[in-house]
Amino acid sequence: MTFTKTSQKFGQWADSRANTVFGLGFSSEQQLTKFAEKFQEVKEAARLARDKSQEKIETSSNHSQESGCETPSSTQASSVNGTDDEKASHASPADTHLKSENDKLKIALTQSAANVKKWEIELQTLRESNARLTTALQESAASVEQWKRQFSICRDENDRLRSKIEQLEEQCSEINREKEKNTELKSRIEELESELREKETELKDLRKQSEIIPQLMSECEYVSEKLEAAERDNQNLEDKVRSLKTDIEESKYRQRHLKGELKSFLEVLDGKIDDLHDFRRGLSKLGADN
Repeated sequence: MTFTKTSQKFGQWADSRANTVFGLGFSSEQQLTKFAEKFQEVKEAARLARDKSQEKIETSSNHSQESGCETPSSTQASSVNGTDDEKASHASPADTHLKSENDKLKIALTQSAANVKKWEIELQTLRESNARLTTALQESAASVEQWKRQFSICRDENDRLRSKIEQLEEQCSEINREKEKNTELKSRIEELESELREKETELKDLRKQSEIIPQLMSECEYVSEKLEAAERDNQNLEDKVRSLKTDIEESKYRQRHLKGELKSFLEVLDGKIDDLHDFRRGLSKLGADN
């Protein structure tokens, strides 16, 4: 019988004499490994016990045969000893030695007879144990069909549980996907809520600004009127600037003309002054002569 791991959590072994296959399922691979190791230990222990019992049976049978063969010789030796005892009065030293040897043989014969009784008891015990084992074997053979039915039921149940486990795994994977989707939706909802809060804040600001809009409109109208008036004033100023530019050009022209006339007048004046100086020098000379 050899234990074989058929999967990570299931193992089986076959009994060829009973033509039966046994199987066990475990909750973990560690338990399966421990069971396989213990199974091997028990198998080795059973083999050693069987070998020892076989050796005991063989030794007991051999001893019983030897005791049966030695019994006539021992009786013959005792009869010889009886004759030797009758002749002990005129026995030689060799006869004395034979007598001591015969005594030792008697003691050994007694011990062998006691051993034969002990081995007979052990043989009887082994026979009774063999009978119990035979009965147990017959009972186990009778329960083989029941084990086969139970194994078939367990196998069907195992197949059903496997299919159910696969369904549950698929459901778990779907649940995990739904959880991931829910997480993404939660994060998206939080982002939208934050955006909504920002929009509400902006809306409040816009409402506050909308309350100021009429005042701003009136101010804009007032400013636009002022701007129109300023534009009109600017236009008038531009007209005045143009007229002033024209006047400046005319004045520049007049100034240039006046400068030319003044220059010619100054030249004439310088000539006249020179003439006056000459006249004055002439008068001074005349005065000096007078």
